[in-house]
Amino acid sequence: MVQITAKMVKELRDRTGAGMLDCKKALEATNGDVDKAIDYLRERGIAQAAKKSGRVAAEGLASFVVKDNVAVVFELNSETDFVSKNKEFLDLLDTVGNAILESGATNTEEALEIKVNDGTLADALTNATAKIGEKITLRRVSRFTKEDDQGFGAYAHMGGRIVSLAVLAKQDEDLGKDIAMHIAASNPKFLNRDEVDQDTLNHEKEVLTNQALQEGKPAHIVEKMVVGRLNKFLEEICLVDQPFVKDNDVKVKQHLKNNNNDVLSFVRLEVGEGIEKKEEDFAAEVAAVTKGL
Repeated sequence: MVQITAKMVKELRDRTGAGMLDCKKALEATNGDVDKAIDYLRERGIAQAAKKSGRVAAEGLASFVVKDNVAVVFELNSETDFVSKNKEFLDLLDTVGNAILESGATNTEEALEIKVNDGTLADALTNATAKIGEKITLRRVSRFTKEDDQGFGAYAHMGGRIVSLAVLAKQDEDLGKDIAMHIAASNPKFLNRDEVDQDTLNHEKEVLTNQALQEGKPAHIVEKMVVGRLNKFLEEICLVDQPFVKDNDVKVKQHLKNNNNDVLSFVRLEVGEGIEKKEEDFAAEVAAVTKGL
């Protein structure tokens, strides 16, 4: 019996895109013959995942799992919206969420190393890719913990196209849900002005200054205009300064004060944000294939 080395497993993994455990089993079954191991994986549909590794998975669902004083928020991607509605994908979403919650993982890298069944979560996603027929990836993972007297507020929009979660200073289920709903709708980037980094401020100030100068305003007027416009910009990106979504006459910080509460932290995930989607041009593809025939 040939000894299966880590180098052999890595080579097979690189050539097929299959999970490490699947590669090890394939090599054991074929007495270390890499080419036969590739056939072994192909016959079982596992190596099909390799062909999909270069595809863009920008659809899918975001989700959250809350248990006692711990909450996780994550994004599981597929290539098409159609697949994200299938029972197999939805079951996988639940499996991933519960595995992350119970594991203690705090980010995507840690989550992918979680032990699931006979392999890792990364292996499970590779297997799901082969079975479902689309590239399935875990993209973003956030973990939150709170004290007993603090509260969580979570909200899922459009079945998970947008998911938000807030940590409140005090338990208040209704307020928590309202704040999470506001976060989903208004998309704040920061909790308050103290959290806005200097690079963001400098960049926006430069843009606003150039805008004012393009309008032909004198320098002393430009400075005042920039201060006013920068203040408006901060109101738009800071959660506590935004008009509350359920009552635009009141800002979020006033609504929180009225309820004797505060937001300690939050997260908002929108499926596919930041992913550059490949635009397919079917006519151009056909022309390229038939050129010269």
